[in-house]
Amino acid sequence: MLTTAPRPRPRSGARVRTGRRGRRGTAVLGALGVLAALCALLLGTAAPASAHAVLTGSDPADGAVVGSAPKEVTLTFSEGVSMSDDSIRVLDPDGERADTGELIDLCSGDLVRYGTSLRGGLPDGTYTVAWKAVSADSHPVSGAFTFSIGAPSKTSVGLPQQEAGGGTVGFLYDVGRYAAYAGFVLLVGGAAFVLACWPGGARVRAVQRLVAGGWVAVTAATLVMLLLRHPYDDGGGLADVFDLAGLKAAVGTKPGAALVSRLLLLAAAALFLSVLFGTYTRSAPAEEPAAEPAAEPAEGPAGDTEPAADGETERKENVRTAAERRDLFFGLALGGGVVATGLGATWAMAEHASTGIQTSLAMPLDVVHLLAVAAWLGGLATLLTALHRGAPVTATAVRRFSRLAFGSVLALAATGLYQSWRQVGSWSALVDTGYGQLLLVKVGLIGVLLCLGWFSRRWTARLTDPPPAPADTEPDPNPDPEPDPEPEPAHAHASAPGPAPDPVRAAQLARQRAAAATARRKRARDADPQRAGLRRSVLAEAGVAVVVLAVTTVLTGTEPGRTAEAAQRTGDAPAAVPERPVSFSLPFDTGGPKGAGTAEVTLDPGRTGRNALDLRTTAPDGKPLAAPEVKIAFTLPSQDLGPLRSTPRAAGTGHWTDTGVRLPVAGEWKIALTIRTSDIDQVTETKTVRIG
Repeated sequence: MLTTAPRPRPRSGARVRTGRRGRRGTAVLGALGVLAALCALLLGTAAPASAHAVLTGSDPADGAVVGSAPKEVTLTFSEGVSMSDDSIRVLDPDGERADTGELIDLCSGDLVRYGTSLRGGLPDGTYTVAWKAVSADSHPVSGAFTFSIGAPSKTSVGLPQQEAGGGTVGFLYDVGRYAAYAGFVLLVGGAAFVLACWPGGARVRAVQRLVAGGWVAVTAATLVMLLLRHPYDDGGGLADVFDLAGLKAAVGTKPGAALVSRLLLLAAAALFLSVLFGTYTRSAPAEEPAAEPAAEPAEGPAGDTEPAADGETERKENVRTAAERRDLFFGLALGGGVVATGLGATWAMAEHASTGIQTSLAMPLDVVHLLAVAAWLGGLATLLTALHRGAPVTATAVRRFSRLAFGSVLALAATGLYQSWRQVGSWSALVDTGYGQLLLVKVGLIGVLLCLGWFSRRWTARLTDPPPAPADTEPDPNPDPEPDPEPEPAHAHASAPGPAPDPVRAAQLARQRAAAATARRKRARDADPQRAGLRRSVLAEAGVAVVVLAVTTVLTGTEPGRTAEAAQRTGDAPAAVPERPVSFSLPFDTGGPKGAGTAEVTLDPGRTGRNALDLRTTAPDGKPLAAPEVKIAFTLPSQDLGPLRSTPRAAGTGHWTDTGVRLPVAGEWKIALTIRTSDIDQVTETKTVRIG
C-alpha cells in the first residue's frame, strides 16, 4: 500500500527570512515609487516646448493700423522653420478667411520669412493672423496677432488658447520622448555590457529581459510619438491621432522622417538581439568552467593502451568553434555599432543639434554623447540586474565595465561641454534662462553620479569571484532532518500497481526545489560583503540616473539659453508687444531769440528693451532749428525708476539721434526734453507716453 508523503513544514527561520525579504522589497519599491513620482513631476511641470524659433517681425505689425489693405502678410523668424499652405491664416472680423491659402516662401540667405497673399476688396476692420510652424529642432511653435485696416473694429475671432505642443497630447508626447530615451539606453547599454564586459551574461534570463524590454520600450514609444506627431504640431486633441491624412503629413516632415527611420533601425536591432541571445549564447563558453581531470586512456582486452584517436579531432573542433565565435563577436560588434549609431542619429538630426551654429560638428558629437550615455547608464542598469538576479557576475566583467564607464564619462564631459557652450552661449544665459538652470541641475546630478561611481570603483577593486559551486547542487525540498521512508521493491509496484503520481504534488515539489535553489544562491551572494556593497552603490547610481534621464528629457523640450536670451534682448514677441514706433510732438520756447519751436520725438520700436531715438527740432516757419545742446531723460514714476538719461548726437541741423536708449520695463514713462538755444536760454518740457 502506497502512502502519501507528508507536506514539508516551513521552518521558522524561513519565515523570518521571507519577512526580511518582504521588507527589503517594500523599501526598494518605495524608493522606485519616489523616483517615478519625481520623474512625473519633472515631466508634468515642464512647460510646453518654448518658441525655439522666435517670430521676430511681421508686416503688418501686431496692432498696426494701415490705411489700405495690404497685398500680403509676412512673418519673419529667428531661425529655420517648416510651414505648409495652411500654416498662416488671416481671418476677417466675421471669422472668414481673408487669405488665398497659399504659402509664399520669401527666405533669402539667413533671412527666414514666409507670407500669404490676401484677397482683394477687403473691408475695413480688425483682422486676426494665426500662424503655426515647426522649428528646425522639431518643436512646434504657434501664435496669433491682429492688425486693422482703416480703423480698429470688433471681431468675432478668438485667439487660440492652447499652443502647439501643449495639453494632453503634449504631455503624452513628452512621456513618449522619455520612454524612448530610457529604452535606447537599456537596449544599447545592455547589449554593449554583454558584448564588451560579460559574454556569459547573454545566458542570464534577467539580462535578456532587460535588454529586450529596452527594445520594446523604445519601439512602443516611437510608434506613439509618430501617431501623436500631427496633433502635437497642430495643437490638436487625441481624436486627431486617427487622422490618416495628418499622419501622412507628419511622416513628410523632418521629425516624422526621423521617427520612421528609427522604426526601421529598430527592426534591424531586433535581428541583432535574436543573434546575440540565440546563436552567440549557444556558442559562448561557460564562465570559468571547473577544471576536470584528464580522461584516463582506455585499455584494450590485453591491457594495452589504445591511442587517443579522438583527441586531435576534438582539438580541431574546439579551434574551429573558437574562430567561429570570434567572427560572430566581431560581426555583432560591428553591426550593433552601426545600428546604435543610426539610432542615435535619429535624435541628433531632428532636435537641438540640427539647428543653430556649427551643426556639421554638433550632430556627430551629439551621437557620441548619446552613445556614451547609453554605454554608461545602460551598462549600469545591466550590472544592477546581474547583481540582484541571475548568475553572479564575475569580477573580471565588473572591472571591464568600470573601464568602459570611465571612458564614457570622459566622452560625456568633452561632448557635454561643447553642447552646453553651443546651446547656452553666455554666463548670464546659464543663470537667467530655464534651459541654463536645468543644465545646472543636470550637472549637479552628474556630479552625484560620479561620487557614487567612486564608491563603486572602491568595491570593484576589492571584488573577487566566488568559489565554483559543486557539481551536484540539487537542493533538498525538505530541509528537516527526517528519515526518508523505506523504498518499496520494484516488484511490489509491478504486482500491485498503485495510483498514478499526483501532478499537483509534483509541480509543488518542483517549485519548492526552485525556491530553495534561489534562496541558496541569494544566501551565498549576500554572504559576500564586497558584492553587497557594490550592489548598494550601483542601486544608488541607477536611482540618480533615472532622474538624470528625466531632466535630460525636459531639456530637449526647453528653449535653448542662447535663443531665449536673444529673444529677451530684442523683445521678440509681437503677439504680446506692439511693434510700432512711439512718436509725439513737443512745443517749446526757451524765451530767447529764435528760442521757440517744436520737437518731433520718435522711439523705435517703442517698447521695452533697446530703442532708437530720433529727435528733430523745427522753427515756427518749418525750417530746422539749430540748438547747441539737447538732453532727454526717462522716468517711470509708478516704479520709482529713473531718470535714465540720454545725450543724443547731432546728425545735422536740428537733427539728433541715439540708438542705445534702453527702457527695462513697460509702463507710463515721463519723458523730459531739455533744449538750450543759447548760452543762457534753456527750457525743459515733459511728455508722458506708453511704452511696451
